[in-house]
Amino acid sequence: MSDIAHFSPPPTLSSLIRSGPVALFLDFDGTLVPIADQPDAIRVPPDLADRLLVLADRLKGRLALVTGRALTDLERHTGSLEVARAGSHGVLRMLADGSRLGDEPEDIPPAARESLRVFAAENGLSLEDKSHGAAIHYRGHEELEGRIAAFANELAKRHDLNVTRGKCVVEIVRPGADKGGAVAAYMAHPDFAGARPIFIGDDVTDEDGFARVAAFGGLSILVGDREGSAATHRLSSVQEVHSWLDLGCREGS
Repeated sequence: MSDIAHFSPPPTLSSLIRSGPVALFLDFDGTLVPIADQPDAIRVPPDLADRLLVLADRLKGRLALVTGRALTDLERHTGSLEVARAGSHGVLRMLADGSRLGDEPEDIPPAARESLRVFAAENGLSLEDKSHGAAIHYRGHEELEGRIAAFANELAKRHDLNVTRGKCVVEIVRPGADKGGAVAAYMAHPDFAGARPIFIGDDVTDEDGFARVAAFGGLSILVGDREGSAATHRLSSVQEVHSWLDLGCREGS
């Protein structure tokens, strides 16, 4: 794990592309758009989807968004996406043409989802329902972190599920729902195979992606100033990510 003072800036994307084929994996919240107090409050540049399509063309199609959001929720904010994308922490994987990569993932048990709903309501917290899991957001209620973690760990143990942690969010998912698995699945597909992978993300849940691209000889880029990351490089902000990617997006409304 690296201290942020020891991170170096990444090589330019142009230089990496010149050295050989590149596959780019991008987190969404905290990487392509700033984090908001609530998931629905994010401000998305109106032309982000179009800019990502241009970036995908530059990479010969080897671009994938890998997000904790459900894909339906992601596209509610971005509009139609014509690039590869993996939702619910990478467990539901789609190719750029809209075809599914791998099997349909299994949902969490209804009893677990109901327990999460009741707990969130009783504690005045926001519950984000997803197709294959559910997340409790507690930004503004950080004093409840210990109670939330204890509840989530007990619920996961009872239903043979996993807990993922992020910035003021705790999520219940099926085992195997992590971003590293999404990277591996895409790298095994002919559209991505043989390229050098790069993963860009800001949160603890992106560490699985960092580890998997390292296994392929790739690079990982941390966004922000989080300590204890296994990333190889760092960009300080969403704005720096856009600049490094040469997205040139217009400001959101």
